[in-house]
Amino acid sequence: MLLALLGPLFAGEPGKRATSFTLGGGHWLGTDFVGRDVLRQVLLGGQSVVLVALAATVLAYAVALPLGLAAALTHRRWLEEVLMRPLDVLLAVPSLLAVLLVASVYAPGTAGLVLLVAVVNVPDAARIVRATAAEAAARPAVEALRMQGESRIRIALGYVGRTMLRTVAADAGVRLTGVLYLVATAAFLGVGVEPDAADWAVMVDRNRTGLFVQPWAVVVPALLIVALSMGTNLLFDAALAGRDATRRQEPAAGAARPAPGGTAGDPRTAAPGGDRGPGGNRPADEREETRR
Repeated sequence: MLLALLGPLFAGEPGKRATSFTLGGGHWLGTDFVGRDVLRQVLLGGQSVVLVALAATVLAYAVALPLGLAAALTHRRWLEEVLMRPLDVLLAVPSLLAVLLVASVYAPGTAGLVLLVAVVNVPDAARIVRATAAEAAARPAVEALRMQGESRIRIALGYVGRTMLRTVAADAGVRLTGVLYLVATAAFLGVGVEPDAADWAVMVDRNRTGLFVQPWAVVVPALLIVALSMGTNLLFDAALAGRDATRRQEPAAGAARPAPGGTAGDPRTAAPGGDRGPGGNRPADEREETRR
């Protein structure tokens, strides 16, 4: 991620082009299919992949969150059907197929690729949000908030939003990885980027003809795409694990407090009238047995 975002700062000026698919000659990773320095292309090629994937993921959730919350919190069945059924139709179309179909009609630029990837990810994200929000909305706390006169927006963004945060965050990590692969695949197929652009996926596609002559031009960008996807999942897993560890360390709410003048759970400090009879120290079950 750091290499993708900060790499252009260290790329420097383009040097004189050399022979294609050569090793050495002052080029640490050799040259590519048109004689450009592979190391410089690697430093430049990650920013487009990361920014497009992040923008598409954020845009997808910007649409999926209000749709999923509205479908989960509404009391009108027809409104839920209106919101969710069109998304189910779109969900039936494979993401890559939708990208290829749109690309066959017109060639989208970077903004078009962001919009297209976001649209194909909205249905799945909205269903996750709806299912998580519906479970939280069925709890007694939500009914109590309604009886107190809280607005639907405050309930949705307050209690329900906090309850579903963990599940949505976990889904966002997996979805960002899927978006990364979809963006890389689209760039590999020439959708949304120029054929000679400094892009990791484009580098894999354009340099594969010289794989056995100059493998670094293909292996390095391919490994960086894999490392970026794996690192994204590990980052989200670590964040969620740290949050769980923090919650486990917090004292349990409503823990038993010691009774005045004694210790909680100590039978010697139990209040009168518990398991003792009104006229002595024998337990009530012993006195009942004596009467029998």
